[in-house]
Amino acid sequence: MSTLPPRAGRRCHNALNPLHSTVYFAPDLAEELAGLGIDDARAAYFAARAAALGAVGPGTVTATFYNFNHELVARHVPAVWSIASPAAVLEARLRAADSTLRRLLGDEIIASRELAEAAELALRATEACTRHARPLYAAHADLPVPREPHLAYWHAATLLREHRGDAHLAALVDAELDPLEALVSHTATGRGMAPRWILSTRGWRRTDWDAAVERLRGRGLMDAEGELTEEGTALRTDVEEATDRMDAAPYAHLGADGVARLTELGRTFMAAAAAAGAYPDGLVGRG
Repeated sequence: MSTLPPRAGRRCHNALNPLHSTVYFAPDLAEELAGLGIDDARAAYFAARAAALGAVGPGTVTATFYNFNHELVARHVPAVWSIASPAAVLEARLRAADSTLRRLLGDEIIASRELAEAAELALRATEACTRHARPLYAAHADLPVPREPHLAYWHAATLLREHRGDAHLAALVDAELDPLEALVSHTATGRGMAPRWILSTRGWRRTDWDAAVERLRGRGLMDAEGELTEEGTALRTDVEEATDRMDAAPYAHLGADGVARLTELGRTFMAAAAAAGAYPDGLVGRG
């Protein structure tokens, strides 16, 4: 096992996660779930991402998703499970991933040796993931690995996403950043979701956002112009580094060469998806 360069695991995750996320922006998932009777966009998202946990209640979804307003979650969960079972939702989600990736990547990439190689590397990395204190990862780890390479790659990317995500929530709690403070401070770095996307999808109001800004200012983490202070920047850096430490095992297991190759392949697939219009305009930024 070779020593990894600094932040190599984070860079690899950042190359894989966007392709996993395409399913939530594509029309395929909405169409599949509408066929089951779930025609509300927020209900569809909660069901699709939480289905691996089983027919859970709103508290579990709020806890594991972290940055959604509990009132919004409770409007749709557990009612969504009376419309479609978690098992049916998982089958629909995989069908949506299949059609989404085929459309975005095209037949040549789908059938390529490179995609099969990426699936093998990503699955090898997941061998070192751990279930303890990682509920979303653990639930997805119990799902079968799809046979087709593009779906196996998507499944492995899902596991690595949720493994890091569960660790990230622990880092946010340790940093004493509540759900909206976490969103506001991440957006202030220039790498987080744009406020209009947060307010339209996470169930928060502008007054909630403004109150979170004031709390961050009160802690000396944000200045009067809405920029992170030196202390705020240091705290966000600490959060990411703590997440890196808790998420190091899969990438250490894969090794430096494997991580570098998986990152390279992941970026290639992500670029192809982006060129095909996978991601909405204005998703990231401060506007």
